[in-house]
Amino acid sequence: MRRGGLLVACAVVLTARPPDRLTAQADSLQAVRRRFWVRPVASLLLPGSGQFLSHQNRAAAYIAAELYTVVRYLQLTRSGRSSASAFRDIAFDVARHAFSPSPAQRDTAWEYFETMERYGSSGQFNLSGGPGLVPETDTTTYNGSVWLLARRTYWRDPTTPPDPTSPEYANALQFYLAHAVGPAFLWSWQGADSALGVYRATIMKSDNAFRHAQDYLGLLLADHLASAVDALISTRLASVVRRPAVLHTTVAPGRFMVKVSVRF
Repeated sequence: MRRGGLLVACAVVLTARPPDRLTAQADSLQAVRRRFWVRPVASLLLPGSGQFLSHQNRAAAYIAAELYTVVRYLQLTRSGRSSASAFRDIAFDVARHAFSPSPAQRDTAWEYFETMERYGSSGQFNLSGGPGLVPETDTTTYNGSVWLLARRTYWRDPTTPPDPTSPEYANALQFYLAHAVGPAFLWSWQGADSALGVYRATIMKSDNAFRHAQDYLGLLLADHLASAVDALISTRLASVVRRPAVLHTTVAPGRFMVKVSVRF
């Protein structure tokens, strides 16, 4: 009886061990999987950190690229804003000052300042001294060109006005009211050709700065992705082939190159 009891106890112990071993193996596998994603996620958040955790020398290259692109992005953004403030000052002090002496009306939509480049004058908003609205008729001015477009859009003959009470005339007036420049934003570059040249150059400088800043922002995102993919592929290849694997990436304006090498 004692021998039988001993055998049963041993059998129970032997059958109880495998589940514990399987649980340990499952926990170990989950831990490995979690560690597998640590370096790619770290590199996605901060380029080079995944390579740093892997003791790879190219971590310094990713970090240096991150710092350079951030600095250049901030520099270009600051330059763009400075130039934008400068051309707004020129517009207000030179072209708009006689019409809008109040600083409260200093800024408006970006399209307005672009329109000031193309037209030497906004023209008048209302040629009538009374309560009625008489649009600008000089087509060389911005408001005059808007009124011409309204007549071409809604009148049968843009040179022959219809009855002022007709829907055609009313629709043209509504178009003019919606698109013409109002009294608070009239301008004229007359006698200020040199200031207009500086204004155009400053707008171009601001545009170029913001456009290049967007390019560097794209490089910044590419650096994050390249570092994350580098860490992911390197970790995966190393676990599959069980040998050190290195992913070489090159990120530059208009160029992205990936090269994988496995040491045997």
